[in-house]
Amino acid sequence: MLVLDAGAFVAVERGDRDVVALVKRERLAGRPPVTSGGVVAQVWRGGRGRQAELARLLAGVQVAAVDDQLGRRAGMLLARSGQSDAIDATVVCLAADGDDILTSDPGDLRVLAEAAEVHIELIPV
Repeated sequence: MLVLDAGAFVAVERGDRDVVALVKRERLAGRPPVTSGGVVAQVWRGGRGRQAELARLLAGVQVAAVDDQLGRRAGMLLARSGQSDAIDATVVCLAADGDDILTSDPGDLRVLAEAAEVHIELIPV
């Protein structure tokens, strides 16, 4: 599975064709990328102008709600890792062994992944 953090969406807004192609490839293979509602809150500003591309991307992305269960898992991960970014923690909590995360912040996500004991590929954008 491909998990998207805010950096992936920002890359799309900047016109990064590699990110768009990777997301499209995953969708065509029947594996829609996933992100959290918290990530959407970080990047969504109304969909006009540059965000038209972001809106198209979101249409093909599975958005996980930051509900009580995900929130508690992310909070526990923050406690174990010593990190403080709750949205980054939700992104890592969505990933399982063997998944890929598109991120502009591989350093912090690596710390979280190690604390979660999940083996993921961090793909910088």
